[in-house]
Amino acid sequence: MSTRAWMSWSGGKDGAFALATARRTPGTEIAGLHTTVLATGEVAASFVPRRFVEAQAAALGMPLETVELPSPCPNDVYEQRTRASWARLRDGGATAVLYGDLFLADIRAYREQALAGTGLDARFPLFGRPTGPLAHAMLDRGVRALVVCADPARVPAEIVGRVWDAALIRELGAGVDPCGENGEFHTLVTDGPGFARPVAARVTGTAEREGFVTATLDG
Repeated sequence: MSTRAWMSWSGGKDGAFALATARRTPGTEIAGLHTTVLATGEVAASFVPRRFVEAQAAALGMPLETVELPSPCPNDVYEQRTRASWARLRDGGATAVLYGDLFLADIRAYREQALAGTGLDARFPLFGRPTGPLAHAMLDRGVRALVVCADPARVPAEIVGRVWDAALIRELGAGVDPCGENGEFHTLVTDGPGFARPVAARVTGTAEREGFVTATLDG
């Protein structure tokens, strides 16, 4: 049976590589990207301005479905608004939602529960792959990304604005997941498999936001 899926998208490397993996899976059609944005115009997961995920979607040649959320956003409001969006996509022929999660079982369970009763399946193309080899597989396939948000309690704030590459992974050491799966950092993909052109993004500074250090972006 064929799958028509939407990619849950925050603009980061894991989602980009999960998308590339799914696109190579026989019988899977990717209908577009699905992003939650704050009323301030930023991506909910990383505080990246919305225009950058719009540029990513254009470079990938895919439509972008956005769900606007208040800030702060209670779980019940998040679930109500995303379920309404999923219902529209299901009525348009969608059968599944793809996620870039890597190994956190509680997050996977939450995704699956959130889709329960929607008629959509949750799919996790990268789940369970060891993140050390996975990080280097992403780099080898041409994924290029900037660190745009970091938890200073887990990693040095100075990594914000740096390119996510093998040198940075080595510097972070064994105590930090190389993909940032524990919430250590978030990235913005500027190029990778399926991109027709790089996304212009330049870090001009940093700011503190809700306990995180975030990049100020231009491009």
